[in-house]
Amino acid sequence: MDNCQGSHHDLMHLTKVHALARLIGQMEGLDSRTQEILEAAALIHDIACPALRKRLGKAPWDLQELEGPPLAEEAMRFSGFDQDAINRVSFLVAHHHQWDKVDGMDYQILLEADFLVNAQEKQVEHERARRVAAGMFKTQSGLALLDLYYPTVT
Repeated sequence: MDNCQGSHHDLMHLTKVHALARLIGQMEGLDSRTQEILEAAALIHDIACPALRKRLGKAPWDLQELEGPPLAEEAMRFSGFDQDAINRVSFLVAHHHQWDKVDGMDYQILLEADFLVNAQEKQVEHERARRVAAGMFKTQSGLALLDLYYPTVT
């Protein structure tokens, strides 16, 4: 994980996404294997960002998804994960901005946690955050957190 060394924003982002993903996964009652994969993906979903910023001055989402999986595979292998977990986390890293490809709870929860953190970090306007998330959030726990962070204004 040397790619994150020295990048306070990246480390804080990954920590916040992991915390929310962990919470949502636990609230949704994920089995231990899916929870483990979700948490690993949450910790490294943006693994390509520091290198991209260093090289390009920015980290476009399409390049994050292209360059992240090999880095994720290396980190997962180094950490002792089995090949099935490595493959799944690599898939999640390769698609973590794509809401139209969701194929499991780990994927859905990663997207919801990342959205909540990104909206907070980018200071997305209240109504816009609710409007964008409304059609994308599927978990009861993610929806509850959305309501907590962005309550409906009546």
